Amino acid sequence: MKVIVITGASDGIGAAASKLLSGEGTRLILVGRSPVKTKAVAERVGAEYHVADFQRLDEVRDLAAALLDSCEKIDVLANNAGGLFSGPTRTVDGFEKTFQVNHLAPYLLTHLLIERLLHSRATVVNTSSAGARLYGRIDPDDLNSWKNFNANRAYGNAKLANILFTKGLHERFHAHGLSSVAFHPGPVATNFASDTTSYLRWFYRGALKRLLISPERGGANLAHFATAAPGAPWVSGEYYNHRRKITRTNRQAYDAEMISRHWELSARMLGIRWHREASH
Repeated sequence: MKVIVITGASDGIGAAASKLLSGEGTRLILVGRSPVKTKAVAERVGAEYHVADFQRLDEVRDLAAALLDSCEKIDVLANNAGGLFSGPTRTVDGFEKTFQVNHLAPYLLTHLLIERLLHSRATVVNTSSAGARLYGRIDPDDLNSWKNFNANRAYGNAKLANILFTKGLHERFHAHGLSSVAFHPGPVATNFASDTTSYLRWFYRGALKRLLISPERGGANLAHFATAAPGAPWVSGEYYNHRRKITRTNRQAYDAEMISRHWELSARMLGIRWHREASH
């Protein structure tokens, strides 16, 4: 039985993907911040669920412990939780909220599960965004984007971090059987950016909303990478657009030094060390 874990599954593309991924032969485990919404989605598709708020890293650690306790293997980890937020907002862990929720939390979760993922020859799917190219401009000396904070740039940096993480995972662990991919689900009609001052909220809520695609189409992209084996349909370590094609993104995503430095800085911020890294 294939075991699939999806974070950010209480609504949007995570909830939509869960409908496509549920069924006989799949053990689906959903993770969401809202107990009510996550339970409702899980019951609707016959999945298990956990509640975790990625604004609190202790809850990420508790989630990892629960997954390790209940899952002998994990075939797919879909790091889908995230969002665009006003700020800067400091979390209880001392990091900027946008950076923590979109990058540090899934980075930590993957680290805590890495041995189980390697044992399972798993796939890690990271939901990124075209915002990485449009707004991303990472300063290694300010990964939290505290300086001259701008919601769009902070989001772009975090989504670019998802791509850097994908490439880092591939470089370090693909030789051990792990595959990783990042993708842009498309401009999906959700409540994205609704609680921010970003001009994007008008795109997602105003007249231009008609240009957006449905959560079901975005969810289908997530389900595609969660179910299709790496190799022919998609290549590990790459970034794909909403048409499921490899596409160019921010130039920093192709800077080997940036990929390595961002990985190491993220680990240092969290006080963790990775083991069994392949030479790269």
